[in-house]
Amino acid sequence: MSKRKLSRQQRWRIEKIQAERAKRAEQRDEQDRSKLAAGEYGPERTGRVIAHFGRTLDVQGAGEEIVRCHLRANLEGLVTGDRVIWRAAQDIEGNIVEGVVVARSDRQNVLERPDPRGQLKPVAANIDQILIVFAVEPAPHPNLIDRYLVAAEATGIAPALVLNKIDLLPEDGGELGELLARYEALGYPVVTTTTARAEGLDALLECLAGRTSVFVGQSGVGKSSLIDRLLPDESLRIGALSKDSRKGTHTTTTARLYRLPAADDAELIDSPGIREFGLIHLDEQQVTEGFIEFRDYLGHCRFRDCRHRQEPGCALLEAVERGDIHPERFASYRHIVDSLNET
Repeated sequence: MSKRKLSRQQRWRIEKIQAERAKRAEQRDEQDRSKLAAGEYGPERTGRVIAHFGRTLDVQGAGEEIVRCHLRANLEGLVTGDRVIWRAAQDIEGNIVEGVVVARSDRQNVLERPDPRGQLKPVAANIDQILIVFAVEPAPHPNLIDRYLVAAEATGIAPALVLNKIDLLPEDGGELGELLARYEALGYPVVTTTTARAEGLDALLECLAGRTSVFVGQSGVGKSSLIDRLLPDESLRIGALSKDSRKGTHTTTTARLYRLPAADDAELIDSPGIREFGLIHLDEQQVTEGFIEFRDYLGHCRFRDCRHRQEPGCALLEAVERGDIHPERFASYRHIVDSLNET
């Protein structure tokens, strides 16, 4: 689809808005510089970015207080989960009224996803595991799960699969049971949950304990509902499933970090629900290596430049024929690679 051509007036208006925003940011930064120089901000403190709102952040300090902070102009690209250095301004009674973030600490890692223009956009930082949430409804798509797994492998963040709404699952497990068994056989942790029973979150809490985790998955699978149960004191907007499409509505608009009192030293980042997870920032080799069961066979094809399609002596195709690689996983791999070429 071609991009809509903007009129001269529309371009002028966009440029005017951007210039006004830049001017406000410059004025704010000048105010912060003046306050820092005048000693109106206190000593440096360590904190964690809890949520991000453009040029302002919610930062949680060591004392568990959450403070709305401004960003210095030279600090770009901060995301939820970042560890930062900040300084606080206090009123005459010693209460913190605002803060300013002055530096970012080194990151352990950063989770990124491409935006509609193909540019990588950071979502969260300093994560121990990615929880890929899917549910009985809306019906899960194995290829979407595989895309998340490939993205997790490329990022180096350990993934785990969370099947929600198991109260809707048939007794024999059906096709979903077979799908879970397939991923468990590959060594991926699989957790089943439901918000319909009191004990439905026990396995999830055990998985979360001692880690910083991020929820990803298509809309409507119950990510916000799970967090609502994990954090009963938090007020989360939960979108109902569309009666016609059985797909969810987008309810979370910014990534936010929550501390979970029910799990030891657990933190959870809820990211905006997305139905597609583009991999256009990865090349074909990275996608291939993202399928962990392929790794033992890579480098053993007859031809060094094997594309794993119809080439004779392809180690992957032979493994599929022997049953060592599941044919549906291989078909999913081919679908992802073909989508890269289309892009």
